[in-house]
Amino acid sequence: MNKIKHILACGLITMAASSCSDFLELDPKGSLSSDQLTSPEYVEKMVIAAYSLIENDNVEMMPWLFSDLRSGDAYKGGGGPSDMGFAHNIEVANTLLVNTGQLNTKWTRGYIAISRANNALSRINALEESDYPEKNIRSGEMRFLRAHHMFELKVIFKYPVWVDETISDDELKETSNRKYTDAELWGKIIEDFRFAVANLPEDNKDVGRADKWAAKAYLAKALLYAAYEQDEQNNVVNIDKTKLEEVVSLVDELGAKFSLVNDFADNFRWETENGPESIFAIQNSHDDGVPFGRLNMTSVLSYPMSAGYGCCGMHIPTQELVNAFKTDSATGLPMFGTFNTPGEDIEDATDLASYTVDPRLLHTVAMIGLPYKYADVSTKPAADKEKHIVNITFPREGGIYYGPFLSMKEVVSFDCPCFEQARWYYSSSLNRDIIRYDDALLWKVEALVEIGGADNLNAAREIINSLRERAGRSTGMLRDAEGNLLADAGQFKVGLYDSFADQDEARNAFRWERRLEMAMEASRGFDLVRWGIAAETLNDYYATEAPRREHLKTARFTKNKDEYFPIPYRQISFSRGVYEQNYGW
Repeated sequence: MNKIKHILACGLITMAASSCSDFLELDPKGSLSSDQLTSPEYVEKMVIAAYSLIENDNVEMMPWLFSDLRSGDAYKGGGGPSDMGFAHNIEVANTLLVNTGQLNTKWTRGYIAISRANNALSRINALEESDYPEKNIRSGEMRFLRAHHMFELKVIFKYPVWVDETISDDELKETSNRKYTDAELWGKIIEDFRFAVANLPEDNKDVGRADKWAAKAYLAKALLYAAYEQDEQNNVVNIDKTKLEEVVSLVDELGAKFSLVNDFADNFRWETENGPESIFAIQNSHDDGVPFGRLNMTSVLSYPMSAGYGCCGMHIPTQELVNAFKTDSATGLPMFGTFNTPGEDIEDATDLASYTVDPRLLHTVAMIGLPYKYADVSTKPAADKEKHIVNITFPREGGIYYGPFLSMKEVVSFDCPCFEQARWYYSSSLNRDIIRYDDALLWKVEALVEIGGADNLNAAREIINSLRERAGRSTGMLRDAEGNLLADAGQFKVGLYDSFADQDEARNAFRWERRLEMAMEASRGFDLVRWGIAAETLNDYYATEAPRREHLKTARFTKNKDEYFPIPYRQISFSRGVYEQNYGW
């Protein structure tokens, strides 16, 4: 959003003043007592402060670092392997170390956010509902936020430390990250989301606050992950179909409120954000009264190096991902076995003439020879047109390290009113969806496929087809360098599935569909771990991608180790050995 009406970036400082303007205009008078901070007025400000730490991180904490770089979907990008070298180590897997400072930062910032939610919760619990009518609602919000941050730590580190508002400092010092089993940790997160569902209203008034719908969606997501039971070595040993059945039920309930937008592009445009598909989103801003606003931190390194943008050419789609969008020219279905044949790569706009593709390719990937981020150059002044066409200056270093592509979903055009320069980097107030309805529909498909049975496979097929139908008609924003609609050139073809022969065929179709729909959105790496196929998928990817990209030649993913990141060495040291390292590290 370009303005956040209620949940402002000033939430970071409002615990110490009655408003942002008052804080800026008055000299500090002293510290606040605990009693003052337990008044309804200040508890409300602490709630806002807890919201402010949803993805309000620096350029080394973007979500794609911890998922897309371990998925086959994205290269680190930038100026070569030494540029943000820790991210290179994440991408190639085998050189990542337990003392990597950014892993410790990710852990620490997660717990700072959890601490804010717990601090607010402890003070909410001390108030009577008669004095604080919003008590149950705010409790639901804080437990929702706590569960959100714990979910992130869980999928990255597997065994984070569970901390709630009741634990004392002395107890915390003696609490191991293995106090709870893998399944029990999921149970704790699920319990928080269930509480949120029970206590949050369907309409929580302020844009950006968690509501019952967001809680139901996140509950479904947590149940989906928890259904895949893992042993200590990270192998999937069982799939709990009872949990999957609840996933199906919860997603069905979401259908009463949410729907697919007609054009896939509308999920990634500032002008159409907070639409009918957005379930829970980071509400970004750029004109909220602070110097740079609350900009989209996911995208700060994703912009081109060309005039008008300036930095930094990172989070780059892989050649394999681009090729995955090819479709069979006769059926319009994915080219499962032949999409990635050496010598048959799609590298720029001229190569599109040789293939039919799924339109989602050009909603996901910026390609040399085509307009950047939906620019209609037919409406641009002649002197301005070239600025909007991707050329060899857009990729960092001319693409010599990481190829010619750029990521599209998280960025905007430089002439968007939402675009902002903040010191050396560029970003925008484009929102980022944490959960969208298409994502939730794919959870339902996954659950139906794994439960199995002819009726469930058919229901899964119908949902997949609905997403493919939407993809096929999402062409109105896609134009060539002259401003002509690419659809008129016959370059798009998306077919539907008539049937699935068995569960394996349905599973393959679903996983392919999920990759295309959610590409470059920081989910696939976690998907691969959840499904138990990360090692074989990544090592096959390295084998075929390394001849294209020099930086991958020594990459290797070690099964039963690299599925999760190590518990940061500094945290184990600080705990005096109370914490245990993850298996294999």
